[in-house]
Amino acid sequence: MRVTTMMPDVQYAMQQSEETLATATQQVSTSRRVNQLADDPSASASMVRSLAATANVDRYTANVSTVTARMQTADSALSMVVTSLNQAVSLGTGGANGTLTVAQRQVVAAQVQGVLSSVMAEANTSYQGSYLFGGSATGSPPFVNTAVAGGAAAYTYVGNSSVNSVQVGDAMSVVTNLPGDQVFTSGANVVGSLQGLIAALQTGSTTAIGAATTAVTAALNYVGQQRVPLDNSISQLSSQESYLNQESVTLTTQQTALVGVDIAKAATDLSQASMVHSAVLAVAGKVLPQTLLDYLK
Repeated sequence: MRVTTMMPDVQYAMQQSEETLATATQQVSTSRRVNQLADDPSASASMVRSLAATANVDRYTANVSTVTARMQTADSALSMVVTSLNQAVSLGTGGANGTLTVAQRQVVAAQVQGVLSSVMAEANTSYQGSYLFGGSATGSPPFVNTAVAGGAAAYTYVGNSSVNSVQVGDAMSVVTNLPGDQVFTSGANVVGSLQGLIAALQTGSTTAIGAATTAVTAALNYVGQQRVPLDNSISQLSSQESYLNQESVTLTTQQTALVGVDIAKAATDLSQASMVHSAVLAVAGKVLPQTLLDYLK
């Protein structure tokens, strides 16, 4: 009878040692102290909030990466436009020289036409299949040549004036584009000034060529002004990327503190749990058969 009454105690001890061993094994294998809500409800709740914050940081970081690459490509295109416009100013200045013949001015006009073509190629720059200067119309080139066969180039803007933005922080968004009409056909009118210089070189006087060259210079300065907010946004994105990277590290550290486990301690606990479990099984192996025989008697 005395041995029989030990059965519940032995069974309970076995159950407890199995649970302790399972917990220790799981902690070592996962490097986590908390693997389910019941392990630590408070830490689990904090972990859920921290993981949600990590998801936001990851999303913002991806946005920063994508947008930065797009904006750097756009800025590079505008840099090429500036180079082309400087070339056009040089050509116009040379073309205003009164010693040039009509034929020579025609050659210069053809060179400026090449500059215009280069500028329009940059205006139709795309990044990963998305056109950068079309506003929100990013699926097709924003500028098309609508000139009739054999006529002078006549470029038409078919994009829109939408200014796009993207969220890169809980309370931070950045403008991600410059619409093509704003950059190339508004203000000092890059396209119009180049077309005016071409026409002046083909048919105008040195005075007209000089005035047209001045207009191209104004367009050059205008493009430079348009690049300023773009460059500022790129710089802002770089700072935000650094902040997000640090925030990611902070959140990871926080999560480790919430649910992580001291591996050395966990290994010791596992070793102790294994020894206790072996001892309990040894006792059970002696007690349980005797209990069954006593019961049969």
